[in-house]
Amino acid sequence: MDKIIRCITSDGAIMAAAIDASDIVFTAKKLHHLSKSATAALGRLLCATSIMGAMLKQSNATVNLRVMGDGELGPVIAVGDSKGNVKGYVGNANCPTEFYSNGKINVAKAVGRNGVLNVMRDYGTGEPYIGQVELVSGEIAEDITNYYATSEQTPTVCALGVLINKEDGEVMLAGGLLIQLLPGADDSTIDKLEKNIEKLDPVTTMLAKGMSILDICKTALEGFEVEVLDEFPVHYACGCSKEKLERYFCTLSDEDVRSLADESGTATATCHFCNKRYVFTKDDLERIIREKNQK
Repeated sequence: MDKIIRCITSDGAIMAAAIDASDIVFTAKKLHHLSKSATAALGRLLCATSIMGAMLKQSNATVNLRVMGDGELGPVIAVGDSKGNVKGYVGNANCPTEFYSNGKINVAKAVGRNGVLNVMRDYGTGEPYIGQVELVSGEIAEDITNYYATSEQTPTVCALGVLINKEDGEVMLAGGLLIQLLPGADDSTIDKLEKNIEKLDPVTTMLAKGMSILDICKTALEGFEVEVLDEFPVHYACGCSKEKLERYFCTLSDEDVRSLADESGTATATCHFCNKRYVFTKDDLERIIREKNQK
């Protein structure tokens, strides 16, 4: 079962959050039939989005991350809620995969190094907050770090990883770590943290060693007294439904609703996030029009 944990140092100087999202990324790979590079890119973004969603204080808030580079992958999109549940998709699920000399997937090649990262937080209480930064590497983690430094002026360390079997492309492990300095951090705190980060293994390496997400946080915060804020399960979750589509159709004109049907009189909609197909007959569309006009 995938989990996320959030910790804080007892002096209130550092916040750390870690996630084991192996099942989430495995699910995304299966739903979208992703290539290795697409799996690695989307998997990293899903991990980051889950952590950022869990940081939202409002229960009905959501966060939407969109990476748009100039690589063959196209847009990489992930949406998370305040419970850390996420969903996402990529523009080109069959994006070709290239490897670095060390055997790791070249995510930057797939994403592209030129482009933007958009972050939208919707608190459900009015206009959403939208931030945008240029990509610095296309490797996702570095781009998240840059977003926090540039857009929110929050010193942040972000590490994301997806371990994929080279033979069959199956997801073996996936996880992430996000560390942020809080206003109480002084120079000695920063120095100690930097030394810890320098010797930290990749997230998937730590997971492969059998370390828990709490172990990962404590390792990153070695030398600090760590307090657990919360720990809870997270899932790949899509809330699409036929009813929601019908409510959307109600915002269209009668002519536009009828134009949704093909030559056989049937309209088919497919969810980007879970690939579920919804079929509306001609009678369904006429019923939606009648109900819309009765309101």
